[in-house]
Amino acid sequence: MDLAQELANSNLPAAVRAAILAQSELVKSQATSIESLTMELAYLRRMRYGAKTEVMSSEQRDLFEEALDADMAALEAKLAAEQAQTNPEVSDKKPRIRAGRQALPAHLPRTDMVHEPESCSCGQCGQGLVKVGEDISEQLHVQPAVFSVLRHIRPQYACRSCQTMTAAPIPAAIIHGGLPTAATLAWVMVSKYVDHLPLYRLRQIAERSEVPLAESTLASWVGTVGWWLQPLADRLRERLKGETVLHADETPVKQLDPGKGKTKTAYLWAYRNTPLSGSAPIILFDYQGGRSGQHVRDFLADWQGQLMVDDYGGYKALFKTGVIELGCWAHARRKFFELHQANGSPVAFEALRRIGELYALEAQAKDLNPEQRLALRQQVAQPKLLEFKIWLDETGGKVAPNSALAKAIIYSQRRWAALERYAQSGIAPIDNNPVENSIRPIAIGKKNWLFAGSERAGQRAAAIQTLLGTAKLNDLDPMAWLTDTLEKLPTWPNSRVDELLPLRALTEK
Repeated sequence: MDLAQELANSNLPAAVRAAILAQSELVKSQATSIESLTMELAYLRRMRYGAKTEVMSSEQRDLFEEALDADMAALEAKLAAEQAQTNPEVSDKKPRIRAGRQALPAHLPRTDMVHEPESCSCGQCGQGLVKVGEDISEQLHVQPAVFSVLRHIRPQYACRSCQTMTAAPIPAAIIHGGLPTAATLAWVMVSKYVDHLPLYRLRQIAERSEVPLAESTLASWVGTVGWWLQPLADRLRERLKGETVLHADETPVKQLDPGKGKTKTAYLWAYRNTPLSGSAPIILFDYQGGRSGQHVRDFLADWQGQLMVDDYGGYKALFKTGVIELGCWAHARRKFFELHQANGSPVAFEALRRIGELYALEAQAKDLNPEQRLALRQQVAQPKLLEFKIWLDETGGKVAPNSALAKAIIYSQRRWAALERYAQSGIAPIDNNPVENSIRPIAIGKKNWLFAGSERAGQRAAAIQTLLGTAKLNDLDPMAWLTDTLEKLPTWPNSRVDELLPLRALTEK
């Protein structure tokens, strides 16, 4: 017998029976909702914390995981509210502190907010209260861009005897007598080139604080700062070309083509020294109107050394002029990975296993010096490479011509000399990931700014990206570094330009 029948047979008033039935339906509805929310939350947790996959890029995974984290937080809040309604006493309990929450960084400034009881007398007996301890909890507080005004007051002094006036000189600045401080200029540059915010968004941020900043004004600041920073970017280029091993890569960007009323494709070329060299890391960007290999040859000019690249044909002419090619194992691996993901090929899996052994060896050699790394590569990596080459040749003769597996094998066979060359050195990289990781934020950020306004704008952006990207690689705060540099630049001697470069190795000397 269900509840409705039991109530019908009871002697309770009709209004009471109706209220009980309504309350029963509400409880059932809440129980169903809680069960649904619990199931959905469990599913999202499996999605969030399950096995990672290479099907998505790292950026896609980041966005995917961010969305899941937000969804899980929303579901947990909704579930807590549902449970509080079903079981009111739950709401009286203190919120559970997550075991995995990290302590807030010690370097952040603290503002104490003391919450005293409404009365210092006991609510039971009226006696005075005695402090026996305190409960301290911390929250992360963010204060968005705060605009303020710096007033430069220069007292004027006169000499009655000489009839002359004396005052302190006007402080030197990037924009003499201009509106922005160095910190304001740095905020604009970092927002535009690190956080990839278009200038109209910066204007909107300022407007929320009732500060009028026209986009034309912001653009003129960007142009002026770019001109001042160009010598630093040029100096980084000279230092980079002093390295014996470099990475190179490129990414397309749209450039406005006013004559045709549309955009054309330009390219941002990226060059990086290898992390294994022991030198301070440098990333350098070069903006060019196309993807021709001539741009690489013009940039490197008479440079000689080992160059890590992908299989793009534009680099090939370099290798006839004395530059030595290094092949990227990440690209070779990708061919077999895609094949294994598509059909579970055991042959592709074997190739992945062998390549995995090479990468495991590199992880083992990560903290070794170049001499120790070379010895390990010669003793362990080179025999494995020889075995891998023999396996590729034997397997390649057994697979169907023109098949996906044959193409993956042929790719590695054709580039074998470049692929195995890293093992003959103690500083040569195994893949091109360092430069690809450095160029990736720009490849993603360009979706915000859509296109470069001109070739000059692209070249200016490349110089600024060079400096801010290098600062990040050297674990320097781009905002702090740029603010300090812009304050010093107007009076800094050219002979000491190296001291301003965003290289931690130099700043610590």
